[in-house]
Amino acid sequence: MSAHGNVDLGHTAAGWLGTSIAVAGFATVGVSMVAVSVAGIILGVAVVSLAAVVTWILHLAGWGKPSGPRPADQWDWKVRDLSAEGGHVNCLGCRMAGRRGPVTTPSGAQPPLTSAVVIGPDGL
Repeated sequence: MSAHGNVDLGHTAAGWLGTSIAVAGFATVGVSMVAVSVAGIILGVAVVSLAAVVTWILHLAGWGKPSGPRPADQWDWKVRDLSAEGGHVNCLGCRMAGRRGPVTTPSGAQPPLTSAVVIGPDGL
């Protein structure tokens, strides 16, 4: 048991790889600042940006995790999140990719199925 109790700390393949790339980018920026190398600073910032993109792509591929706690059997970082394909509720990364997640009412219950309504360019 850890000092934080028995909780899901979000260890995922996306988190580990993204953090590793970001640390390398920040280290590059730090060394470049000491060496007064503008090119090195730009390279480090590019690597940090790459970390964000790699983490986002892995999250969308199911190697991240949704917000909130997960069941204990899914805590291992090698467990793939199969719900990522449809998107996670209230997830900025999923919304940026056009995935909205399951639609729920404010009470959390699934809304009744209705026929789809197509709205044209004039709003009708």
